[in-house]
Order: sequence, then C-alpha cells, then structure tokens
Amino acid sequence: MRFLAVIAFLLAATVLPRPAQAETALFAGGCFWCVEADFDSVPGVTATTTGYAGGKVANPTYKTYGKGGHREVVRIEFDPSVVSYAQLVAIFLRTIDPTDAGGQFCDRGRAYSSAIHALDERQRKAAEQAVKDARKLLGAKVATAVEGAARFWKAEQYHQEYYRSNVRQVTRFGIVTRATAYKGYRKNCGRDARVRKVWGQEAYKGANPGS
Repeated sequence: MRFLAVIAFLLAATVLPRPAQAETALFAGGCFWCVEADFDSVPGVTATTTGYAGGKVANPTYKTYGKGGHREVVRIEFDPSVVSYAQLVAIFLRTIDPTDAGGQFCDRGRAYSSAIHALDERQRKAAEQAVKDARKLLGAKVATAVEGAARFWKAEQYHQEYYRSNVRQVTRFGIVTRATAYKGYRKNCGRDARVRKVWGQEAYKGANPGS
C-alpha cells in the first residue's frame, strides 16, 4: 500500500501543471473605463485596475490627477502562458488612436494622452517594436509614448469596473446606471468609430470593444 501511495504521489506531481507567475502591464489610452472594458475581454488577462500614473504629485485623486501631471491608466495583470506582453501591446495599440498626440477622442490634454509604461527592459523592447510595427502598418507617425516604469496610484473605488456597474446615479444622461452612462459616453465620444477609421480591419483585433 505504501508503494502504491508513493506511485500515486509521483504521478500527481508529474501531471499537475505549475501555475504561471502573473505579470503586469501598464497602459494609458485615454478614458480608463474604456481601456479596462476592452482588456477585461482579452483571454489571459486576470485582473484590471484603473488608476493614475506618470505625474509628480503623490496621492492623486480624480479631481487632482491632471494638475499633478498624471494620466489615466489601467494596470493589467496577465498570465504569460496564455497571452504575451508583446501581444497585449499590439492589442492595446489597436484599441486606441496612436496617431493622436493631443489626447484620445473627445478627451484632450496630457491626462488622456496615450502611453505604454514599460516596467523593465524586456517590456521596453517589446513596446518599441510594437510601435514600430504600428507605424509601418498605418503609414503614419505614432504618437503613443513608450516610457519607463511609473508609480501606479489606484483610482477611487467607484471607477473600478464602472463600465458594468448597476449602481444608479445622476449623470449627463439622467439618473441611470453607471454602465448605461458609460455606453452613452463611449458612443458620444466617438471612440469606436475613430479606432475603426484609423485601423480598419485591424481595429480591436484580439479584444472585444467596450465589453
């Protein structure tokens, strides 16, 4: 019996796969609700968190982050055995207008400008290659910055998964759920229409726009 138990243990140790260690990406693509919604649908993405990064002021809030030089960003945790960082960057670029240096869609200024925060040298090389590929494919200058690691500050809790929240509140669209307000904002801002105009058939490749 003891011999059989040892054999069973060895077989289990051989068959059970080791879970891949999660990795992290940090992208700024305009409205962080939209970026989060796009990436929650990507296979291999295990968690997304909206927040602020890239500025010089500590503890930014939704009311102060722009004045502190921060952008709206999304921290993406992913399983590299399912999706690689290079693939995530390629998907990211196809969910924004990387030719826009002044912001994204109806949102203007640095706070909404696009950027890839490479967290190490390997990510930097992958990001720079993805930008190079995008420039060649689009035949246009890519304004999306490839920057170094930046401290991530988590946004207020009500911003997390705003795009699918059933909480009702007063918005520009009336007293509606946050999910309804998000859909109205995204459509009125022209995000999806512009991405499809810039990218054509490549638009949202690998993602499900807006979830």
